Parts: sequence; structure tokens; C-alpha cells
Amino acid sequence: VQLQAFGGGLVQAGGSLRLSCTASGMVFDVAGMGWYRQVPGKQREAVASIAYDGTIKYIDSAKGRFTISRDNAKNTVYLQMNDLKPEDTDVYYCNAYPPGGGYWGQGTQVTVSS
Repeated sequence: VQLQAFGGGLVQAGGSLRLSCTASGMVFDVAGMGWYRQVPGKQREAVASIAYDGTIKYIDSAKGRFTISRDNAKNTVYLQMNDLKPEDTDVYYCNAYPPGGGYWGQGTQVTVSS
């Protein structure tokens, strides 16, 4: 299983970024997908997740600002991040959890300047 994440970058506070993560080597339709973030030295935290049936969850700080979505035809999950804040600065990781497994993609850096 491979997960390739894209879309990080440097943005000013109040700006937007869209992360994408494309999966290969697994049956995407039956996999839950998620985005996590981690600052070095801190525990990785779940930001948003979308189950195979479309059930969505967000961390409280992301509600109203971030939107997770998936395109099963493209084996891709997205995280649209609006109204970004400096505290959103982190390395963001894509996670896939198909039945019987869990996989991580490489991180993509998101930096929000004040």
C-alpha cells in the first residue's frame, strides 16, 4: 500500500490550502481515510476522518474550517483547509485503514504565518 500526499505549503493566516492523498495497492472503496498532524515531540493527533460509508469526524479545532472528502474513482482523499491559523502549522499525514490494516503516507508540511 502506498499513500502519496500533496498540497502542503506556506500560507498567511486566514488563507487556504488543499491537501490530497492518493492511495494505491489497496481497495480504496472499503477503506477509511484520515488526516493527522504532528509537531515534533508531540503526539500525532487526528484532524479529520472519513469512513468508507462517508461518515465524517473532525477534531474540534477543525470544525467549520476544514472539510474532508473522498473521490473513490480517483482513490483520493482531500482535506480543504480554510481560515488557517498559525496553530495549524504542523506536518500533516494521510492515513488509510482498510479492513485488517493501517497505513501511513509521508507527511506534508503546512506552515501558517501570522
